Amino acid sequence: MREVLGVVGERVLFTANDEPTEVHVWSYEPGAGFVRLTHEPGVHTAAAGGDTIVLDSRTEAAGQQVTVLRDGSAAGRIAVLTEEPLVLPRPIHLALGKRKLRSRLHLPSWYEPGCPARLPVLLSPYGGPGMQVVTKARGWWTAVCQWYAEQGFAVLATDGRGTPGRGVQWQREILGDRLSPVLADQVAALHAAAERHDALDLDRVAIRGWSFSGYLAAGAVLHRPDVFHAAVAGAPPTDRRLYDTYWEERFLGHPDVQPEAYERSSLLAHAGDLRRPLLLVHGLADDNVFPAHTLRLSAALLAAGRPHQVLLMPGVGHMVAGEGAADVLLTAERDFLKGALGVG
Repeated sequence: MREVLGVVGERVLFTANDEPTEVHVWSYEPGAGFVRLTHEPGVHTAAAGGDTIVLDSRTEAAGQQVTVLRDGSAAGRIAVLTEEPLVLPRPIHLALGKRKLRSRLHLPSWYEPGCPARLPVLLSPYGGPGMQVVTKARGWWTAVCQWYAEQGFAVLATDGRGTPGRGVQWQREILGDRLSPVLADQVAALHAAAERHDALDLDRVAIRGWSFSGYLAAGAVLHRPDVFHAAVAGAPPTDRRLYDTYWEERFLGHPDVQPEAYERSSLLAHAGDLRRPLLLVHGLADDNVFPAHTLRLSAALLAAGRPHQVLLMPGVGHMVAGEGAADVLLTAERDFLKGALGVG
């Protein structure tokens, strides 16, 4: 995968990767050829202007560092004021199953290898187009996964079909069906990870997510209750007809031409299949995934006589951030999941 970042004189600056969990910055200049500017495993990008290049490097070891290069030499660094997490993420990177699904497994810092007590499993993917969460970079997603691990879970994040980083064909695997291939990859990664790590208790498996992964989480307990025992679905786009047309038509076609693709990808018709604890969460100020998505699924569940829980957050948009919102939501999710899985 390659992306051109800019041109400095005769030099072309671009990012490239062959390992999906890493992105590196390269330059090309007539006479000098290709030169790799970054080497440490991580996700690197850059901006260029005049004779100056600014490298933005995010790694697991050092977090984020911003380096200024002038005329090819380091001229200094820009301070990064991001707060360090109290417990640094310590993921185990895995390539799982026949598709070599890139995954991160987070175990509690206090968990000892060989401990006879197995851990309940929490899947915390994104799984959708436009975003990778399994990279060799420390970020907010890894911090959240490690926080859940410290609460007593084995946390697994997997980038399956449809996610960036593995080419166009990989991203196009979800054409006509937004859910089935993605959910199949999450199940395959879970079982492959459990074969490698005895710590994972497959009798206590939950899944959580927001936006696309909220949709994935709700779909997981509706379609695969044999695998998933509880779910938290935040801001889930439950009916793909209600979401941005330019985005949905990219994957499902026009709803008047391919209505079956939208039916196949909708959760509403499967409301009667719910057999597992489900918490639906939505910000009432969400102007991206409208609250109608959650309300429609809840109405369908009620009509089918399927008990579930709903948490509506007044004044909260699609991104839940800030003290008094993000922290409260994480605590509520944790308590729900522990109760649903019977974790003390």
